[in-house]
Amino acid sequence: MLNPDVLTELAKAASIDKKKITNLGVLNEAYDYAKPSSFSRGLRLEFGRVVVLLISGTASIDEHGATVHVGDFRAQLRRTYSNITGLLESSGASWKDIVRTTCYLRDIDRDYEAFNQERTKFFAEQGLDPLPASTGIQAILCRPDLLIEIEAIAIFLK
Repeated sequence: MLNPDVLTELAKAASIDKKKITNLGVLNEAYDYAKPSSFSRGLRLEFGRVVVLLISGTASIDEHGATVHVGDFRAQLRRTYSNITGLLESSGASWKDIVRTTCYLRDIDRDYEAFNQERTKFFAEQGLDPLPASTGIQAILCRPDLLIEIEAIAIFLK
């Protein structure tokens, strides 16, 4: 359930401001590595004092657009979390503001156990309570060397 203050602020919002989210220190712009590409790393929506971050599918990509940790699911997941953390921080947010994740695994039968172990460990390290809502889906990812991709939604007051 959303914080009552957030709901009040949403009701008062007269407009929605949109800005792209980026953090070039951890990963490049999407259009640099996936040409042609037609998406932002994320969008920051402001409804008065309420901020909603919509983080696009993020994977184990470095600041030059290269896949890192090829073949190592756990390392790719940790890099993915690091990239999402960088995007959150660039907008003044943290994992405690995440309300939902959608997790795309290339091979859910092979990797789900490792995914759940690493996710549980990472969320505990972040002190998340309650945990975000989440869905895990098997999917073909945009590159054959990517094993995991995660999109996220964060909501907080500025």
